[in-house]
Amino acid sequence: MPPVYAADSAPSRIGWELPPFYCPFNASLIHPKAEELEARAVEWIDRFGLYPDPTERAWGLATRGADFTSRIIPYGDVEPMVLFAEWNYWAFALDDWQDAQDAGPARASAAAVADEGIRLFRSLEAPGSALLPPGPFTDALADLVQRTRALLTPYQLRRFGEGVRDWVLGATWQTANTERDVMPSLNDFCAMRMSVNGTRFTLTWCETANGAELPPDVLYAEPVQALTDAAGFVVSCDNDLFSYNKEDHQEPWEQNLVNVLVRERGCTPREAVRHAVALRDQVLALVVRLGDKLARGANAPLRRYVEMLGEWIAGDVAYHALAPRYASPRNRNPLPVADASYDLVWADAPSSARTAPPPVPSIAWWWAAERA
Repeated sequence: MPPVYAADSAPSRIGWELPPFYCPFNASLIHPKAEELEARAVEWIDRFGLYPDPTERAWGLATRGADFTSRIIPYGDVEPMVLFAEWNYWAFALDDWQDAQDAGPARASAAAVADEGIRLFRSLEAPGSALLPPGPFTDALADLVQRTRALLTPYQLRRFGEGVRDWVLGATWQTANTERDVMPSLNDFCAMRMSVNGTRFTLTWCETANGAELPPDVLYAEPVQALTDAAGFVVSCDNDLFSYNKEDHQEPWEQNLVNVLVRERGCTPREAVRHAVALRDQVLALVVRLGDKLARGANAPLRRYVEMLGEWIAGDVAYHALAPRYASPRNRNPLPVADASYDLVWADAPSSARTAPPPVPSIAWWWAAERA
């Protein structure tokens, strides 16, 4: 069924039908043990009492964190996927708490976000530091940390810690902009969007579950980093499009690609969607070309890494289209609607045929990596 919203709710600035999505990867993949992953993750949520009442629990489960995991990692090992699904539910709960602070009179400050973030990743690096207040949220985090440290190798754990730091950095930057009533420029936004979206947080688990771990001299080579960042940007753009209607009640306006383009181009949100999709498609076309270039003559781990990024992009689109969190948003519904979804139309080609880099200096190096 199409997206659901109350009849007396505020009209959408961009409408409820998204433009056709270009996705040259298979968006129908899902892990064969998706139901098991969901059941185990929900049991974990309830065991720790992560949500304080049935309404919050309903909205928490509407994030469908296990479905997200099962779609972006359709071939992964189950145990790291279960743990990642639980991290997703925990992170979604944190994100929703921050959204509530941003929308209310006691808006969270950048200093508060930075302080909590430091306590979070220090708790990951040094368990038992007693840096967080007691309660279900902290108890659930302690369990995640203990099991994460037992499962990941030292290198994987270091990568995960870096991902958490990067995520906190992005969240702090975004909150500082809100605090100052600043809508970032397109150049600044593109430089930071992957951090705000937790790209490196997610990719540690994709790499671990897929067995797609690369040695540092390959992973951190400029072409591979360009491909990784570009894929993360596409996923972030898609999140901005699907999330727009659930966040359009916030004042000041939410920092997402659509609203950044409204400011940059002096256009309406509906017009900005077209510009956002064109930029998103232009970057995705680069991901395809650069991925094909890297895969030619590559060894099996690098080829698997390139495939993994395509699965991440495709699975993320499919997840967002089906999750009640987005298709029956909380700012327009008292409870999530299980069958709500975005009825996507798939495009056969990118909406932009441009192969040169866009006039955005902070990401132009992705195209330079393609030419190298």
